[in-house]
Amino acid sequence: MLVVDNIHSYYGDAHILHGISLKVDKGTVVTLLGRNGAGKSTTLKSIMGIVPVRAGTITLFDRPLAGLTCDAVARLGIAYVPEGRGIIPNLTVAENLRLGALGSGRRRVNGEWDEIFEDFPALADILSRKGGLLSGGEQQMLALARALVAHPSLILVDEATEGLAPIVVQTLIRALKRMNQRGTSILLVEQRLDVAFELSSHVYVIDQGHNGFDGTPGELGRDTALQQQLLGV
Repeated sequence: MLVVDNIHSYYGDAHILHGISLKVDKGTVVTLLGRNGAGKSTTLKSIMGIVPVRAGTITLFDRPLAGLTCDAVARLGIAYVPEGRGIIPNLTVAENLRLGALGSGRRRVNGEWDEIFEDFPALADILSRKGGLLSGGEQQMLALARALVAHPSLILVDEATEGLAPIVVQTLIRALKRMNQRGTSILLVEQRLDVAFELSSHVYVIDQGHNGFDGTPGELGRDTALQQQLLGV
């Protein structure tokens, strides 16, 4: 469904992505791994139109995305959960959820929250709480739920488990699995191999803006020398 082919992206004059290619098939979970600063987040931002792509192509169901604005990409069915979560601190949980629906062009969402509360039951009890008063785990749940209300065909998730307690990480893993089982494709940026291996059918390793590995979790898991070379683990 998503094909990224040989893209080059820059921040000003700094050349960050040097010909990155990847694909996400319908109904799958794919993870991008790599050291800090390798270009993983820039890859997601390039797909969303936040960082302009100067060369290469990005297509969703064969429709070109390069050159579209971020809001136009969202309306085509891609939701984005940024690193740092992007929760609006002075809005309540309920208002943040409504914002996610409005950004995708959807309007009626209140009756569709039952599914969200199945994934994140803790949110049902804090709908009136301001986003800035939530714990890190609650904010990450809200960020994923806010993406889910748009009913996207693909969710881009950047560092969902970073800095969270193990019990919260397991809650997020279960929620991501349920999203995928309902038919939503997921492209993750992740630092933790255990999370990537548990969730993914395919993994890519980005190394200094280049494709360093393209294969299955099993193939990467068996190659400890490559893990050391590309990930330093």
